[in-house]
Amino acid sequence: MGVLSDFRVLEIGSSAATSYCARLLADFGADVQKLEPPAGDPLRNSAPFTPGGHSAWFAFLNFNKSSIMIDANELDAIERLTALIEDCDILVDGRDVDPAGCPAIDVVAIRQRCPGLIYLSASWFGSEGPYAGYAATDSTVRALAGLVKLVGPAEGPPSHAPDFQTGILAGLWGFIAAASSAFARMERGSGRSWSLSIFESSIALCDYVMFEQVSTCDMTRRIGINRFWPTFPAGIYETKNGLLGVTTGTPAQWRAFCDMLGLSELGDDLGLAHSADRLRHVERLERQFVPRLKARTAQDWFAEGLKRKIPIVPVPEIADLLEDPEKRKRGAIVPILFGREEALAPGSMQRLTLTPPRRGGRVPACGEQQDNPSSCKRLSRVASALVGPSGSDTLPLQGIRVIDFSMGWAGPLCTRILADLGADVIKIEAIQYPDWWRGVDRGSVYVDAHMYEKAPVFCVMNRNKRGITLDLTRSQGRALAKRLLAGADIVVDNYSVDVLPKLGLGFDVLRTLNPRLVMMSMSGFGTDSAHRNCRAYGSTLEQGSGLPRVVGKSDGPPVMSHIAFGDAVGGLNGCAAVLVALVHARTNGEGQFIDLAQIECMMPFAAPWIIVQSISRTPPRKYGNRHPQFVPHGCFRCAGEDNWIMIAVTSADMWQNLAVVIGRPDWATDASLMSAEARRGIEDVIEASIEAWTSTRDADQAMAELQAANVAAGVARLPIDLLKDRHLRSRAFMQEVERAFVGLHPQPSMPIREGEGPYPIRSAAPTLGEHNKEILSGLLGLSDAEIAQLTSEGIIGTKMLSEDELARTKRKRSASG
Repeated sequence: MGVLSDFRVLEIGSSAATSYCARLLADFGADVQKLEPPAGDPLRNSAPFTPGGHSAWFAFLNFNKSSIMIDANELDAIERLTALIEDCDILVDGRDVDPAGCPAIDVVAIRQRCPGLIYLSASWFGSEGPYAGYAATDSTVRALAGLVKLVGPAEGPPSHAPDFQTGILAGLWGFIAAASSAFARMERGSGRSWSLSIFESSIALCDYVMFEQVSTCDMTRRIGINRFWPTFPAGIYETKNGLLGVTTGTPAQWRAFCDMLGLSELGDDLGLAHSADRLRHVERLERQFVPRLKARTAQDWFAEGLKRKIPIVPVPEIADLLEDPEKRKRGAIVPILFGREEALAPGSMQRLTLTPPRRGGRVPACGEQQDNPSSCKRLSRVASALVGPSGSDTLPLQGIRVIDFSMGWAGPLCTRILADLGADVIKIEAIQYPDWWRGVDRGSVYVDAHMYEKAPVFCVMNRNKRGITLDLTRSQGRALAKRLLAGADIVVDNYSVDVLPKLGLGFDVLRTLNPRLVMMSMSGFGTDSAHRNCRAYGSTLEQGSGLPRVVGKSDGPPVMSHIAFGDAVGGLNGCAAVLVALVHARTNGEGQFIDLAQIECMMPFAAPWIIVQSISRTPPRKYGNRHPQFVPHGCFRCAGEDNWIMIAVTSADMWQNLAVVIGRPDWATDASLMSAEARRGIEDVIEASIEAWTSTRDADQAMAELQAANVAAGVARLPIDLLKDRHLRSRAFMQEVERAFVGLHPQPSMPIREGEGPYPIRSAAPTLGEHNKEILSGLLGLSDAEIAQLTSEGIIGTKMLSEDELARTKRKRSASG
């Protein structure tokens, strides 16, 4: 019995996003029934295929589900489908992406009869706005979302990862909506209705980048494969044996990296202390350190990096992931069965230790029911039918308290989503060691100018939270933290694995204070990993996940994304995990520990190749900007400097439309070119003709003409372009927020919404220690005199300590014993 075993889920339509959302629900015990037409879900035809001819992508999205076949042409089709919906708790709807032969139904009328029903509908762009009717694919959406243009060779074309990213990202957002609604229904009885924009869900990967680029416009360009602003080095390099992922985010890490390579003179050069300085000397620096990396193996350097606390990691082959016993032990790799083929696939990465997800399962054949007994289903649905009107005027997580020990991106994104959904999130920093996304510069000039209050990245990730400062290295600070934790529901940290336990704030201690507490550690590799002490950024997680091995040209190096991909993905998975644990805590009164390994959260993006290679034992084929199914498919130059458009042809009708638009009507009537495989024989010729047409047009003009002909196309935008994107503006995606030291500034909304507009942003990110008195007095009952004493002793405060002030404080404490 899983946490969600009292929930029955019906999945209709066909989209990767809704399929992945429903599979995550199945992972935690929900009875998921997938509706398919007689020909099967179109995703069953998605490449890559196993040796037995099964779609590896479909398999990853659908194990542990049942399949129900309904033919829309049958007289009782609507009646049967309506009965299935009325008998479920959660309806997951992908029809706006592809109806997949689903009979027409009136969901509004059904929800009126079943007010306890939780409803999630996904679409590429939402039901309203200029892009609402656009044809789309994974790659065209990522281009529009700012995830393509900054990747690849400086001269172009931009390079994009293969499909499968938007389905996982949007699926996680859909699961967050469904799981928070499941919790809210337990609390208040009523269901909720959500819409999910797949386009907007992809923006979660770069929502902070768009704001940083406002002040760094000179760096918003491609600077080469595996070279990205704002961090250098942050790429993949050859060694004596194997490839090594390197990231140096702080001056200390750069010095340690240089010392490790015997290049101390570079580490001591103050003109190279910060990444922005090093980015001006990329070629010179790489000429010095690249040859030295080739003197030892990737594993040797990894061992050295662990000793020196440098975020470096070997870049595994897909085969390495499959052979890693730790990944199997932790459930990051699980067995699945489809037909007669046995394979290995990425599992569910939400590693709840008390109520873990299922480890693998079987992929249903079309129309195949799987045995998934569940108790209390009839009781739960009857009860839900008796409630009053929808409770969507109350935020799903209202009344939940979260203590947030996290810094940077992954943890704060997790807790930001919880806050957006209504939780009271209390962010704990220290004046000695504030969130490093406020800036790593501790010089007096930076501190005195309050620059740590002006960092756009911090403001974007910490809205809707309250903030206090506590020095957790002091007994008084730890005692106050424990008092807060005693009344909390959730605690999140993304420190190194031993930090909180060494402070006496590990789960073994906290659960004695609060048995219902859900505690999540968001480390890079997991608390029980052999690499538990490895320092990791989002880029490190991507490098170590296997994903770069399937990106790029067949004869080229592995290719990374331009963003710290792993951070956002870790944050989304972390939020999903705590919501499941919260449901269990409310049901059984039991808290639990969540051991989230962020590197494992990246593995689903390589899932199809992991599955295929586990059977065939052959390494994945890389297609560059081409596609294993869609021909043509690629990123094409438009008029002007560095302007590009992504185009994908997914059907014979779309091919004919494209041929007419680009002035080749002869191709549209040539019967020999109706199949993608036939067109692959002249792919070079087709691409040259497309670019001859696109290169004479502005990118937006080309997109408009192609979309008017129902051809999937998306301009390759920079993240900063999203601030003025007409579709996002029409949907009020950017909200204006006022904050001290910053003023009025835009904030991105969540991609899930319950009405026409987004969830409102209730408050800006807290200034350092902004809510000290409000929380210490209002929640813990401290007097003004006690708060003043804590301030005088440096336990709390509202100003970051400079490096000199921190050193003086340490000397003073040392002298006093």
